Amino acid sequence: MLLVETIFDTLNAKAALFAIDQLFDTNPKYKRVPTLISGTIVDMSGRTLSGQTGEAFVTSVSHSRPLALGLNCALGAPQMRPFIKNISQFSSTYVICYPNAGLPNTFGEYDESPASMASSLVGFATDGLVNIVGGCCGSTPDHIREIVKQVAKIKPRALLENQADTKTLLAGLEPFAIDKTTNFVNIGERCNVAGSRVYAVPHIKLSKKNPTKLTK
Repeated sequence: MLLVETIFDTLNAKAALFAIDQLFDTNPKYKRVPTLISGTIVDMSGRTLSGQTGEAFVTSVSHSRPLALGLNCALGAPQMRPFIKNISQFSSTYVICYPNAGLPNTFGEYDESPASMASSLVGFATDGLVNIVGGCCGSTPDHIREIVKQVAKIKPRALLENQADTKTLLAGLEPFAIDKTTNFVNIGERCNVAGSRVYAVPHIKLSKKNPTKLTK
C-alpha cells in the first residue's frame, strides 16, 4: 500500500496523488497498489493548515479513489473525534484514524497511556466511525498492542453510498454539492481583477489564435 499522510496542504497532496497515478499508468513494471490518504486538522477550528474543512478535504482528493480516507497527527483522540465523525458521515470510502497519544506537554512529550488512548479509539469503533485505527506521534508498541486488543472484536464501520453518484461535489475551503434540487449556480472565480488581466485592462483583447494569450 501507499500512504499519503499528515496532509496540511491539499494541493501538495493532489500533486503526490497525481505522481502516484502517473507512475502506475506509465510504468507497466509497477503493479498498482491501494492508496490511503490521511489529512491533518491543525487545531479545534476543524480545518487543515490551508483552511479546508474535513469534508472539503475529502471532496478534493476522492477523485483518486483511495482505499481509505481519514485523519492523523496534531490532535489526541478526544480532540479529533468530532472531525473524524464528520468525515465518517461524509465519505463513501473506508475511514482511517490514527491520532497522537494525547497532546504534547511542555517538554514536547506525550503522556497519554496505552489504556487511555485505546479507550478513546474503542469509542470511535463502537460508534461505527472508523475502519482502520492506530497511533501517530507519541505512540509506542504498547499503545498499538492495547488498541488492537480492545478494538479487535468490534464490527467495522459500514460503507456509505457514494454521493458523487447522485451529486456534483465541489470544494474550496468548504464542500459544495449540486443536485437536482440546487438552484442557479454562478461560477465566476476568474471574473474579477485578481483572476484575469482582461478585467483589469478593458482595452486588451484575447488572441483569436490563442485564447489564453493577450494582445493589444
